[in-house]
Amino acid sequence: MYRFLLSRQWVILTLVALLLIPTMIRLGFWQMHRYEERTARNQLVSDALTADPVPVEKLTAPGHTVTTGERYRTVTAEGRFDPEREVVVRRRVNADEEVGFHVLTPFVLTDGTVLLVNRGWIPADGASQTEFPKVPAPPTGTITVTGRLMPDETTEASGIKNLDGLPDRQVMLINSEQEAERLGARVLGGYVVQTAPEPRGDTPELIGKPGDEDAALNYAYAIQWWLFSAGVPVGWVILVRRERRDRTQAARQETDRTEPATV
Repeated sequence: MYRFLLSRQWVILTLVALLLIPTMIRLGFWQMHRYEERTARNQLVSDALTADPVPVEKLTAPGHTVTTGERYRTVTAEGRFDPEREVVVRRRVNADEEVGFHVLTPFVLTDGTVLLVNRGWIPADGASQTEFPKVPAPPTGTITVTGRLMPDETTEASGIKNLDGLPDRQVMLINSEQEAERLGARVLGGYVVQTAPEPRGDTPELIGKPGDEDAALNYAYAIQWWLFSAGVPVGWVILVRRERRDRTQAARQETDRTEPATV
């Protein structure tokens, strides 16, 4: 009755179904792992953003690598901006996906060490990308800056190539080690995304808080894959029963045609 299952077509179909089930189960676990990773990341970001501000010197120092737990922590620093040695970071976008620059200004602390401060985004409104853009001046004198601590940018982490031969005072990545070499100074590891004081005239445009990753979507995908894996054997059984029914009906019709008529 089920001898058709030994046909080439059904053997291949059965093997494909047997391969799909563990593959879909594994994909479901992978999506659940991504859900857990994103949930943990969102919690880390939330904890960092809601933590009390601390002096930047408590979390970083020259040569220090900012850790995952230190990322996004609110820090304060007292000193003065050094706009004469600031640079702009190329190919950065704002909240509206407009391409421009980030303004990276050295902030000299009271002990002489330097903190890199990303003062925000400005548009690329120059005649060409080789021209240094017009950058609004930072506050003068000794002030207190507040911002979110960030790790050094690398090509591996960001996917941004650190190009050589750029125009003067333009960089691709924010990297404290490279800036320490350029400035000839002791530079704190990582950098700070400025949140206060707010700039005059709303420019540079301050960089917004990081958004939550959509962990719930990964959770939904995991459930979806597991439902698919459960649906494969159900679908296989339905196809088998349909094939058996069609074959039985065909056999009966063939028998009816071949049986002699009774008088």
